[in-house]
Amino acid sequence: MAETADVLAELGPWQRRLRAQFPIIVAHPELAYLDSAATAQKPRAVLDAVQHYLATSNANAGRGSYPWANATTAALERARDRVKEFLGDPAPDRSSVHFTGGTSEGLRTVARDWLAGLLTDGDEIVVPFADHEANLAPWLELRQLLERQGTKIRVRELPYQAGSGDYDPAALAAAVGPRTRFVAATHVHHVYGVDMNVHRIRRVVGPDVPICLDAAQSVGHLPFSVAGLDVDFVVFSGHKAMALPGTGAVWARGRRGPRFRPGGWAGTPNTVGIVSLAAALDWLDAAGTDRIEAWTVALAARLTDGLSRLDAYEVLGCRSSLAAGSEVQRRRSLVTFRHREIPSRDLGFILYGHGFMVRSDGHCQAGAQEADGSVRVSLHVHNTSEEIERLVDTLSNLQ
Repeated sequence: MAETADVLAELGPWQRRLRAQFPIIVAHPELAYLDSAATAQKPRAVLDAVQHYLATSNANAGRGSYPWANATTAALERARDRVKEFLGDPAPDRSSVHFTGGTSEGLRTVARDWLAGLLTDGDEIVVPFADHEANLAPWLELRQLLERQGTKIRVRELPYQAGSGDYDPAALAAAVGPRTRFVAATHVHHVYGVDMNVHRIRRVVGPDVPICLDAAQSVGHLPFSVAGLDVDFVVFSGHKAMALPGTGAVWARGRRGPRFRPGGWAGTPNTVGIVSLAAALDWLDAAGTDRIEAWTVALAARLTDGLSRLDAYEVLGCRSSLAAGSEVQRRRSLVTFRHREIPSRDLGFILYGHGFMVRSDGHCQAGAQEADGSVRVSLHVHNTSEEIERLVDTLSNLQ
């Protein structure tokens, strides 16, 4: 516990300054918002950037020669450059950024507009079957689409380690063969909160197989570097990174396979959402994603440590990482658990009655049934150690 307490004490003044920048959090001190994995709250700087854009230069992009239209076009180009910079793009002149409505749309765009044209009869792709539904459904839909066109491909399951929820690179080696053409993976699991160690996938599949990464729970929550990951696509949602809803991005490396060019007519983009995304990335960089990660990991460790002492609760994911002093990889801002007797949906309602806003359902996990529901606490920089202590006390009283 000492290391966790030291992190929280050292970063406390910094965290209090940032918490004060969230109007909705400041306006409701009686509530603890613990659902940032579903959507993140917005700091004042993002709200101000949106208002400034709408009040000074709101226009369509790429469709006018007057100053407002030119300013909007320039803002969108800056946002593309900003995404590349935020992701640590080592070759921005070669890569591309396509704005979408979010992660789900982005993954479908990669499947439909890029991967579909590369696959032939007998090819195989490897995808996760127990991550977010958004990182399974597009690849299964692609298989159906190709079958209707007379092409049969095989969709193989990305294997997991028993008990931890992490990917299993040893088992993956047996699933990869000469017809493997593509791998989809997740950076941080949206239920277990674990970094899925995607760099190990590259070592298994070799240098030529494209990898598409669902980064919905990592962009905006921890330092991010595509240079270190060696993936070909990074897809994320803006609203989980403190931007407005309805915006997201596909970053495409442009090194393996043809250049990524989304199909169809490019209609009017979500200009205000894209402006908010650039502002959110600016704010996150100024705050320091390394410190955001340290803060939320410490809070999650405090929560798992408290839950590990309560017999009425089962924490999902790797149980070896529950104690605050564990040397096992810490959970990245996400802790998901069940009460052994109280249904999770009921527990969610009970917790709201005590001032805690959590998610309590199946969390859109692929393959999950209604009986698999659980309570997910997802943290961000505005959350406090006092909120976690109060939550543990409340859960203790419910034993």
